[in-house]
Amino acid sequence: MIIQAGVTHETGTYPVVNADVALVQGKKEIARSRSGKDGAVQFSATIPDGKYKLQFELFGVVYEKEFDVVNGQDCKVSIDCGSVLQLSLLVEAEGGKCNPATVATADKRLIVHAEVTAKGYHMTKDYEFRWKVRPDVRFSNPAANDLDLVAPDELRELRELEVELTVIDKKVVAELAAWVVIKLIVRIRAAEIQKVEISRLPEPIGIRLHRTESFPTCDQALWVAIRNRTHAISFGRYQEFMNRALFWEERVYQVPKGVDQRIQRDLNDLGTHLHGVKAYQTLKLLTEAFLLVECGVRIEGPAGERRGPCDFDEEAFRLGGAFSRHEMEEKLKAYLGDRDQLPYITRVVNAAFPEMQQGWGGRLIAAKINEPCLIELIWSYWMEEGMLVQTMNAVSRRFQNVRGNGDRDPLANMEIDPLRPLNNLLWGYVQDEIHRLTVRRRAYEYVHHYGLTLFGKAASDLNAADRRSKFLEAFHNLLYQASIFFKEDFQTTVIADGFQLLNSLTEVHLVLAQGAHNQFGDLPWTARVEMLLMQYMLARREIRDFLQSRAMVPYKEPWEGQVDTMKTLQGWTDTTVSHFRDLAVYGEQILLSIRYGDWINVNNEDSAKNWARYFRPEIQGYLHAYRAATGIDLTNSETVDATIPGILLQKRTVMQRTR
Repeated sequence: MIIQAGVTHETGTYPVVNADVALVQGKKEIARSRSGKDGAVQFSATIPDGKYKLQFELFGVVYEKEFDVVNGQDCKVSIDCGSVLQLSLLVEAEGGKCNPATVATADKRLIVHAEVTAKGYHMTKDYEFRWKVRPDVRFSNPAANDLDLVAPDELRELRELEVELTVIDKKVVAELAAWVVIKLIVRIRAAEIQKVEISRLPEPIGIRLHRTESFPTCDQALWVAIRNRTHAISFGRYQEFMNRALFWEERVYQVPKGVDQRIQRDLNDLGTHLHGVKAYQTLKLLTEAFLLVECGVRIEGPAGERRGPCDFDEEAFRLGGAFSRHEMEEKLKAYLGDRDQLPYITRVVNAAFPEMQQGWGGRLIAAKINEPCLIELIWSYWMEEGMLVQTMNAVSRRFQNVRGNGDRDPLANMEIDPLRPLNNLLWGYVQDEIHRLTVRRRAYEYVHHYGLTLFGKAASDLNAADRRSKFLEAFHNLLYQASIFFKEDFQTTVIADGFQLLNSLTEVHLVLAQGAHNQFGDLPWTARVEMLLMQYMLARREIRDFLQSRAMVPYKEPWEGQVDTMKTLQGWTDTTVSHFRDLAVYGEQILLSIRYGDWINVNNEDSAKNWARYFRPEIQGYLHAYRAATGIDLTNSETVDATIPGILLQKRTVMQRTR
């Protein structure tokens, strides 16, 4: 037989969602189930004839409904809990008194008053109120039962105002926190622009299970700084920096703030250096100045820029609470301490140079300690695997009239006239080859940092003295543990374990620290400068006009289309460079948070949980991009291994050519 029940409120008007309903006979519980979105509950079992009742608790009140089972027939039962929350609208009158109203003038304070009707509950002690207003209108008392719109004049410009109230019953056990949501919608009538009419639209009252929360940790400020600085040196902001500094066509030079006088003189003299390598050298100098300006561990707001390095609304969503830029800057200062130094760096300095604990003498030495540039070499590795460098090399070889491999040169029709700036930039790029990093130099450092190997003629037969053979195993295990944590964390009946994550984070932190020697301070910087220049030149209109990349593909950065087109022309891998770009950007942010976090001193699983929740978009993005690029799913325990990505990419390329 089947027992169907409908759990409602407001005299059957609205369903109660996710109510924990028990089927009881006498004092014995027979079964238990939860109501769905429509308030329906169903019990399917063999139940003897007799008297039964359905019970559920809502906001401290137990509601029940008795019914009879006769001859084993199906039953339909309805339970209604009446009205448990009331909202009223108040308008400020003379003397500060607030009176009930349905229409408020735009120059008067508007207050939405909420009241819970359950008896025996203390309004402020047993309940927590959370208000949201959309569109964004200033209001006060976000945790009280009164919503005070402190800027009523803003209502004149709005066509619709939505107020959402969430009431949390603190008396219910943590696994069954009850949420009540009722919305108010404000509409402005065109005929009465000075008046705001308010209509109440009640929505279903629902009971939801809470996801377990973790306490805030001090290292969250570092993660905000890492995302802030990595976004600050992204290609979009770099391109805007270069465009502000140098408008080739208009011959107008505008030096961005923070660039020194020497670069200013080079820009002013650039008009007389249309030949030779001066233009390219100035571009290279500007790129280094850009990275210098954006270096350090700090948090900066948009400051009026079209593409600001920090979106504080997104940061608030990641951290689970609103905060101002000033508040986060203060948290970062507290995390860095009196020395204004990363705790991880302080630990290393105290252990290796105890005589220097009182301070560092020279600024050049102190800058390396106190102002590390948040750049990770894995960004360059994935750009190289994505064929950025190979694309630029193919263009520069053809620029020198060197024929490509095969019977027909795919770049045979490349003709960049000397009337446009890229011609001179490519000349400077070719002439500067002796000063650039070679593929082998970078390949040796990839091995030293991460144990990652490049495959190809230029990087074959590497005889590396030191390899991070455990990095891929540790890093992929961390990503796998993170995927397990995400699944458990979204099951509200499960308390996800954070210690497996914490142990994996500590392991990766130690492996990364072992590779932070020799060229660690300079090679990632130099590789970033050179690859940003490659991206800038590939994004130029001259290259786009020649390669004719697909215009309808939604690339995140304007150089990507040219790389994909070159792959097609040369018969390289058909995997889009967008996936490699995501691996570079997301991988850099993830590893920076592990490298510079003081994980060796953390024994609190909340830090690991907060890390996973904060970087969840980057971790999930990296997992997806890795599967798309290599074909390996790191969320599957059977495919989590330490196979070098270059081997996987080679296999996929061979399969592509075979097909």
